[in-house]
Amino acid sequence: MNVLVAGAHGAVGEHLVRALSARGYAVTAGVRDTDQFDEMRSLGAEPVMLDLATPEQFDAALSGAEAVVFAAGSGGKDLERVDRDGAIHLADHARDTGTDRFIMLSSIYADRPEEGPEALQPYLRAKNAADEHLQQSALKWTIVRPGALTDDGPTGRIRTGTRFEGEEAQISRADVAETLAEVLDHPDTAGETFEIIKGETPIKESVAAL
Repeated sequence: MNVLVAGAHGAVGEHLVRALSARGYAVTAGVRDTDQFDEMRSLGAEPVMLDLATPEQFDAALSGAEAVVFAAGSGGKDLERVDRDGAIHLADHARDTGTDRFIMLSSIYADRPEEGPEALQPYLRAKNAADEHLQQSALKWTIVRPGALTDDGPTGRIRTGTRFEGEEAQISRADVAETLAEVLDHPDTAGETFEIIKGETPIKESVAAL
């Protein structure tokens, strides 16, 4: 299967490219700068230009793709054009070009932005809009909402649920990436929205139980 990773050069995206390549997927790495092409090739992916604020690039990036994993983010710099509209427009283009599997990396509190940390509420509102658009689409979507991201090493273990909060609601970027890859391995997760934090259950087992 050919998989387009949007945001492949991001902190989660790079882990994800490695995880998908290790599973034997043909990975197209969507990045915003040609200077990142060699790095993506070294991770086992074929790079392509994909600036989420430039929809004119979407058709070429989606060419041949059978699935999309949206792992991009603006880091708070362009919430409307990237985190919200970029995700929405990429989902629409995927639908229009026949790429019907779409996995969204979202965030806990995205379904309840007013309960999240005040500084993050604009980001959470952008993610909420993108998630709701995807949920109302005809795509085979899955939405994964991790807790606060850390740079800890991978554990291979998570906890899934629908409403985590507090200091325990953390997870490493490496474990998030592995979860996204595992979701892609399970077509039956289409239509599921769930949160993940660090835990004790192996990722494979957690995803299979959804």
